[in-house]
Amino acid sequence: MSDLRGLDLPLRLKKILVRLESGLVERRREVRLALLAALAGEHTLLIGPPGTAKSELARRLHLAFVGAAYFERLLTRFSVPEELFGPLSISALEQDRYERHTAGFLPEASIAFIDEVFKANSAILNALLTLLNEREFDNGTGRMKCPLISVIGATNTVPEDEVAEAFFDRFLLRLPVVPVSEAGFLALVTQAAASVPDRVEQALSPAELGEIDAAARSVQVTDEVLGVLSELRAVLGRQGRYVSDRRWVKAVHLLRTAAASEGRPALESWDLWLLPFCLGADAEGQGVLAQWIAERLGVGVSVSPARLTRVVEAFEAQLSVEQEASDLDYDDAGRLRFSPTGLAEEVGDAKGGAQALRMSHSRKRRYGPRHIAARIDQIDAARQRIAVYADEVGLRRAAFARYLAASVWIDADFAAEVERHLEATDRAVAMLAARLVRVRDGFSALPRLPSGEGAAPEPVDHDSI
Repeated sequence: MSDLRGLDLPLRLKKILVRLESGLVERRREVRLALLAALAGEHTLLIGPPGTAKSELARRLHLAFVGAAYFERLLTRFSVPEELFGPLSISALEQDRYERHTAGFLPEASIAFIDEVFKANSAILNALLTLLNEREFDNGTGRMKCPLISVIGATNTVPEDEVAEAFFDRFLLRLPVVPVSEAGFLALVTQAAASVPDRVEQALSPAELGEIDAAARSVQVTDEVLGVLSELRAVLGRQGRYVSDRRWVKAVHLLRTAAASEGRPALESWDLWLLPFCLGADAEGQGVLAQWIAERLGVGVSVSPARLTRVVEAFEAQLSVEQEASDLDYDDAGRLRFSPTGLAEEVGDAKGGAQALRMSHSRKRRYGPRHIAARIDQIDAARQRIAVYADEVGLRRAAFARYLAASVWIDADFAAEVERHLEATDRAVAMLAARLVRVRDGFSALPRLPSGEGAAPEPVDHDSI
């Protein structure tokens, strides 16, 4: 991987983000992901109602890049190409050339904010497609290179038509934006009015952007990550949810950019938290994908694996059976014993004159050392397997703690959810281990045969682990 240590990139990015987030309430995720998308050369679409700081976010983003020209436009159904691409050149027309003056317009911008992007007519949207994807603009008979780093689009809703769908696909990140929460509202109305910072001291130069891109391209995609990507693609295919090959490639590049900017040579499974924002079209779809990924990463359910629970339950059930089991009581001669009160107990028959002795058959079953030792050995084997799993959970918690400490981008809500699930799983596994200890003690305390080794029992029947 290209060496970015000279940039001290993670620290610089954190300083940039602190500056960009200053004064914005509950927009940490949107600011961070928009900056990450820009580092990866991708575009971000903010989907939500007016008045949720979408334009404010975009106006700040260009400050993260040295010399980045900013362009902003609100589109309507009456918008014309001149508003985005510049007016026609009169002098060029006099020479029979159809060219535009692009200075100060989108073709010469580095960061752009286009509000209500889908309200433009199809002619404008079609012209934007090449600009967003190829960073080129057809001006007259020539095609000019554009310095565009990233576009942030905003919309309330996404229309369903062919042109809009093609344009929608140009935005790798789709971020739902909602009004602030009740707690956030108090902060919103009591703080001083937020103002756009005039500069960011740690801004990145074009050369540094090139270094980040080169480093990202060399980040290794591990077998573990590839396995999840392949599985997710198959799942989406079975659900009839099409994701273009181009989007998959761009999504993986975004993950690699995140890893490279944090100084990592390879992807980690935790990086997959970014995928829902790349593959889900709306908040509902992203929620479903996020849950699938959480379950695939082992943090979707805060309990120990069902198979371990079944093992413990099987031993508990077997202990209960053996503690409650009764035997017929035989004497040394092999004859059933009579109860001590049998001779004095009269039981009338149908004629009322006959007497019978009652036989005793309620003695608790007794077990030989061989039986008890076999049970304890089997329980100890299960305890060892649970201990191994507990160690794996501990290692996973430690790995995530390291990832979290070094992460620039991770969403705070996702991080809290992972930590909560891993901690709960750790506790659940510890409880299973404690239950097995109690079961082991229970088998050790079973009534013993007065003599002899007894027979070894059949193993407790449970699912293999």
